[in-house]
Amino acid sequence: MLSNGLSVTKIITGLDIAHRIEQMFPAAVEDALPEAATVTPAQLLDACSFLRDDPELKFEFLSSLTAVDRLEYFEVVYHLTSIRLNQMTAIKVKTTGRENPRVPSVTPIWPGANLQEREAYDLMGIVFVGHPDLRRVFLWDGFDGWPLRKDYLIGPGGRFPGLERFPGESPEPLGGRG
Repeated sequence: MLSNGLSVTKIITGLDIAHRIEQMFPAAVEDALPEAATVTPAQLLDACSFLRDDPELKFEFLSSLTAVDRLEYFEVVYHLTSIRLNQMTAIKVKTTGRENPRVPSVTPIWPGANLQEREAYDLMGIVFVGHPDLRRVFLWDGFDGWPLRKDYLIGPGGRFPGLERFPGESPEPLGGRG
């Protein structure tokens, strides 16, 4: 407890949350790091329901859902909060590849995932199977592509006009040395 009477939010590590999930659902965890546990897509809904309903965890609030482009695959990251128990954790799930990335929707567990999943769909192209209304939320219907993917800047003929180089590339100007 802090001197002002408030308590510090407890962080439950990915290693700890992975252990708890594994106790309930053997083989549900693909990987575990201190930052987050990675759950298999097939066990995602069971694991999330457990995290929400377990009396020692009570992760009833999905504070953030986002997607990460890992080049070979995408992952969806869920930041979970228990307001009642003042604790937080994070879990991840890998999509089924890059060409047709899919994961189950968690909207039946956390209705607040509705807009967050739509955002990840709109900007990354991840399909959330079972989502009640999966459609674009920022971009218009018919928008070509998924603008937050790392390969979005590569179009017909190479880079889009106006880009000197991709982020992280050598600062040497295009066309080589002069």
